[in-house]
Amino acid sequence: MSSNVQQFPQMLTVAGIDSSGGAGINADVATAFAHHVYPATVVVAVTAQNTYGVQGVQLLEPQIIEQQFASIADDLAIRAVKTGMLGDQQHVEIVAKALANYDFGPIIIDPVMVAKGGAKLLSNEAVTAVKTKLLPLATLVTPNLLEAQQLTGIEINTPDNLVTAAHILQSLGAKNVLIKGGHAIGNELTDYILLANQTEFTLVNSRVDTIRTHGTGDTYAAAIASNLALGYDLVSSIKQAKEYLYTTITNQIIVGHGHGPLNHWGRMCN
Repeated sequence: MSSNVQQFPQMLTVAGIDSSGGAGINADVATAFAHHVYPATVVVAVTAQNTYGVQGVQLLEPQIIEQQFASIADDLAIRAVKTGMLGDQQHVEIVAKALANYDFGPIIIDPVMVAKGGAKLLSNEAVTAVKTKLLPLATLVTPNLLEAQQLTGIEINTPDNLVTAAHILQSLGAKNVLIKGGHAIGNELTDYILLANQTEFTLVNSRVDTIRTHGTGDTYAAAIASNLALGYDLVSSIKQAKEYLYTTITNQIIVGHGHGPLNHWGRMCN
């Protein structure tokens, strides 16, 4: 739809609802608002979870998911989209079809496979669908080390293996790759980024001694999408998102008794 009105920056998140508020769409919305970006949502699943783990997942019917996409495309001016937990093969394919049909700008694929508490959030068949249907659409894919291993089939235990995994993800169709280092052993964590033009760089930070990291992957990807919606280029969007993520982790809030959520007011704390 055309309009003479200058549209406020808007992004879209496609994922599940976290009943405890720390991850999924909840984290994406909080991240978008913190970046002064308006968040639209396509809800794929509703979860029963808290800071201890995931107790239940209910995937929504395909028709309502398709209707959500159509409603947003008919009215809003989405400048970037981010996907999170999608559940199973059918729902991955529904989302991939919609993203191929609508122009929502750059697509950030966060291939959520395992919850912070260890619950499996993506079936084996769905992983295959992510590789064959979603990754070819990805402007950027943002797996952690465990997800990158599952997507590529190689063990990432050396810097060379990390680079190899990134190139494999590119060969599967993702234009740009960000492999997060949060699951690595040690006090220094490194994110590795491989761009479409084969430029590479790393982002390094010290590990924060905290268990309050629920929603880190969602927040990182949503911050990148928010920055893209604001008009920043991909490299700037990634670097600024990393700074935002680190701020949300270091300025802790106490919610729950397990892996608590991030502090999206962190910038104000600083």
